[in-house]
Amino acid sequence: MPQPLPSPAALRRRLGVADAVVVGLGAMLGAGVFAAFAPAAQAAGSGLLVGLVLAAFVAYCNATSSARLAALYPESGGTYVYGRRRLGDFWGHQAGWAFIVGKIASAAAMALTFASYAAPGHVRLGAVAAVVVLTAINYRGVQKSAWATRGIVALTLLTLGVVVVACLAGGQANAMRLSPFPGTGLRGILQAAGLLFFAFAGYARIATLGEEVRDPARTIPRAIPIALGIALAVYALVAVSALLAAGPTGLAGTTAPLRAAVMAGRLHALAPIVQVGGAAAALGALLSLILGISRTTFAMARDRHLPATLARVHPRFGIPHHAEVAVGALVVVLVCTVDLRGAIGFSSFGVLFYYAIANAAALTLTRAERAPARWIPVAGLLGCATLAFSLPVPSIIGGVAALALGAAVWIVRGGGRNVRSGRSGATA
Repeated sequence: MPQPLPSPAALRRRLGVADAVVVGLGAMLGAGVFAAFAPAAQAAGSGLLVGLVLAAFVAYCNATSSARLAALYPESGGTYVYGRRRLGDFWGHQAGWAFIVGKIASAAAMALTFASYAAPGHVRLGAVAAVVVLTAINYRGVQKSAWATRGIVALTLLTLGVVVVACLAGGQANAMRLSPFPGTGLRGILQAAGLLFFAFAGYARIATLGEEVRDPARTIPRAIPIALGIALAVYALVAVSALLAAGPTGLAGTTAPLRAAVMAGRLHALAPIVQVGGAAAALGALLSLILGISRTTFAMARDRHLPATLARVHPRFGIPHHAEVAVGALVVVLVCTVDLRGAIGFSSFGVLFYYAIANAAALTLTRAERAPARWIPVAGLLGCATLAFSLPVPSIIGGVAALALGAAVWIVRGGGRNVRSGRSGATA
């Protein structure tokens, strides 16, 4: 009797720990590092180094909680799914809403970062142009290929290496620029951690690999701390080098902090390399963000959490074209109305709320469902809440208003009628 063929929908389990770590690093070592040190230095001075460690710790808790939930619910949607299944339909909706608004702000931040490095004299115009061009590319169904992704990661690492060399060998490095240390109070450090959390965006990508790794219950929990540890080491080396060369004031006074750090020394001729690397990393991140946000918007519209028109699929290109255009338009509005620090803060608030729901959902897991050690989701939930409400006041106000708008949309669209079914699903 012939053996049945494997399901065409099944993914091959071929990734080991090293492969998962590379995927995680590719998601984390992006454009955030080229921008986030500026507002973090403004908030905490050299204390941003402490904030960096705190941000990495919260990211570890979030990723671990997400990994356990992803293994239990291998569906597209991430915390949008986990919140709905474990906590109720409202919290799933709010998670999806927070993801969309937070990532739209991330896209605006990446567009502004691109322009800060590529066209420093015309930042808003350059940012708008980048959003329009990449939205048009996504509209036609063109996506980054795997080789392009690897190329951008390699270019990012090369650029960060140039930054470190230029800062340490440029004759301007001075340990006195780190003092006073930490140079700020607890609130400043927490605010820096909330802003630097932006630079770790993408760490949960490892948690979505459950169907493609060998022995996921063992591989994913091992890969997460390794990838985060390497990213933290790279960021810390870059941060220390930049602080030694330019000091907190030099980093805080610009939207292109790594270029400013290189320009402070004798090796300023290397600055164009940093500009190209920073611009390329931001452009790659922006392309992925627009693509990902439009797909989440499409999924929520299909589930009737957003207007049905956003679920329309283009008959020729096979992409959610209404969602693509809507996301691009919202990013352009933010680019024209907020500065880079405001975009990073608003993005961090939304994403921290998103992962707070993930940690809350992980707290409902039982031992039979391979719940993580209880301290992990507790620390993640408290960490997300603490960092979110330590952000600059305008970011907090904007974030709370956005979440309130999301709740209003849920109510207006009849979400209240689904509470009973949503809660029953949470215990499934």
